[in-house]
Amino acid sequence: MATDQARSDASEADTYDRFEERVQRISNVGNAAGILGWDQEVMMPDEGTPARAQQLSTLSSISHELLTADETGELLAELEGGETTASSREASGETASGDLESDQAAVVREIRRRYDRETSVPQELVEEISATSSNAHPKWKQAKEEDDFEHFAPTLEKLVDLKREYANHIDPDADPYAVLFADYEPYIDLETAERVLERLRENLVPLIDAVQDSDADLTTDAFAGAFDDDDQEALARDVLDSLGYDWGRGRLDTAPHPFSSGTQFDARVTTRFEEDDLLGSITSTIHEFGHANYTQGLPDDGYGTPLGEARDLSVHESQSRLWENHVGRSRPFWEHFLPIARERFPELEDVTPEEAYEAANQVHDDNLIRVEADELTYHLHIVIRFEIERDLIRGDLEVSEVPEVWNDKYEEYLGVRPETDAEGCLQDIHWSHGDFGYFSTYSLGSVLAAQLYAAAEDDCGDFDDGIRRGEFDELNGWLRENIHRHGKRYVTPDLIERATGEGLTADHFLAYVESKYGELYDLEDY
Repeated sequence: MATDQARSDASEADTYDRFEERVQRISNVGNAAGILGWDQEVMMPDEGTPARAQQLSTLSSISHELLTADETGELLAELEGGETTASSREASGETASGDLESDQAAVVREIRRRYDRETSVPQELVEEISATSSNAHPKWKQAKEEDDFEHFAPTLEKLVDLKREYANHIDPDADPYAVLFADYEPYIDLETAERVLERLRENLVPLIDAVQDSDADLTTDAFAGAFDDDDQEALARDVLDSLGYDWGRGRLDTAPHPFSSGTQFDARVTTRFEEDDLLGSITSTIHEFGHANYTQGLPDDGYGTPLGEARDLSVHESQSRLWENHVGRSRPFWEHFLPIARERFPELEDVTPEEAYEAANQVHDDNLIRVEADELTYHLHIVIRFEIERDLIRGDLEVSEVPEVWNDKYEEYLGVRPETDAEGCLQDIHWSHGDFGYFSTYSLGSVLAAQLYAAAEDDCGDFDDGIRRGEFDELNGWLRENIHRHGKRYVTPDLIERATGEGLTADHFLAYVESKYGELYDLEDY
């Protein structure tokens, strides 16, 4: 009997080893595609797109073939024992692999979910979406540069149709937008996202109105001037040095739309520089540091499996928002960093930390650009995109109507109306990638950032003194311990519960912004 059990255990171990080897191959193909995607946005020659589109399409096809192959399904079935259905597994966030160790079961759970979704989608459609997305990038870029939505509209319409078809293959009976949202947030449902956005809109609109009616005289020109790109890059490197970025596993470059990408061994940061926006380059760099810092904090021994991957986009965004807003826009940060900035830019000599803090937190009443928005109005930018793309995917809005609807919503929600499509519906890169269902994760991430920061302070005490001294190890250590090291070991609600002791809630974010902006703008009711 004992011998039979030993044989069974050995057989299962061998099955898992073969399964993990296959998972690592799939991961490595995806990571190689990620480097090509980074190169396309940062360094590739302008005429390189036709070849790059084929390269990315081929890698996407290889990854899809490996994941959806019969062998993958057979290995999953062996490891799970066939005790539950795919739908029940996805709903519970669990697998039937009761005999596996918890880490192994988590890997099986994550791959099972991907397998079930991707086996639902024809390979030809996967390749077409990849190729169309690659070719869409230069069309979007040209349309934005020339303020010509019509140049991009046919490609956007094709991407919308392709993503509708994709969603229909996965679940023909479901809301297609909910299916696409689950690509980015598999364990937080669309209804939760809608409730969070609705609560933010209900609470932030009156707060923003109160701010705009305030007579408070904040410093808004602390960073006025013309700043050389090379000097800004040097300061961006100072920012990354100060926060603890690991240069041995990363690099800094520029991109039209800043992003970070990579693995725990190679987590790259991009930012952008504008001559008259020094503050923007600083906050953008801090934001992307948050993403890359999370990636660098993933466990080395989990590389190639879900255990070494970030837990989806809301958690990823929580890391960038935590560092950008709770650290980078705080008083203690500017007490620490302003002297460093003055070394690069002597013209800041007369700026005080309080003036820098006020400038970094002013609420704009005329801003049209999401990536330049303040903490409060930012979420209305997200609501607009969320509503438009949801209606596009559901078929309630035509692509040709997007510019007018976009402008109408900006006027209704933010009191400003774009004069050009370049500063309106063409400003974001995401739709050119086919990333429908993505935008709400920004607001979910901001909400989670506040919840995590509050939990970290409950555990470690107030971080202000450490930030003032340029010491970030305690905060980062808490994030490493409670978020980064787990990879995808836990589904999102469980990860949040373990880190904070409660489910996802907007309470901490609303308390944070009401306190912060109530004090900044002398608001009696906040």
